[in-house]
Amino acid sequence: MTEPNGAPIAFALFEPDIPQNTGNLIRTGACFGMQVHVIEPCGFALSDSRMRRAGMDYAERAALVRHASWQAFNDKAYGGRTVLLTTKAETLLQDFRFQPGDILLLGRESAGVPDDVHDSVDARVKLPMADGLRSMNVAVAGAIAAFEALRQLRVLPGSEIIPK
Repeated sequence: MTEPNGAPIAFALFEPDIPQNTGNLIRTGACFGMQVHVIEPCGFALSDSRMRRAGMDYAERAALVRHASWQAFNDKAYGGRTVLLTTKAETLLQDFRFQPGDILLLGRESAGVPDDVHDSVDARVKLPMADGLRSMNVAVAGAIAAFEALRQLRVLPGSEIIPK
């Protein structure tokens, strides 16, 4: 399964509350050719100047889809797995096998996702980190996970097919 703008994976941002991170993820999505789902409510207006500055002019090239709620996002039936990036996961990013159609779900910067969302996803993965540290920046984590997923699927944009 390929997302409408070309990439076989997408981002979903759950109720983001820092506009600069959302702008950076929209920019990353545009650069990787990924669709970016924003699950509202957001902690800022999507027209926020800080988000636009972080996303620069890439927002115009991004395939942005807004959803009024988690339920509205789920009602769309995208067909792929929802893969939550969380520090509470058992599976490390590099050990997870991505599939076309996967949607990388990123939680709120301030609180992650609520338990009902955490329990409803298809898979949970975490990024490897040094002991004793709480978490990575959500935009950085999203970019790392997107790169790994696209690398595994051998569809990194702007490069030849990567051998396994």
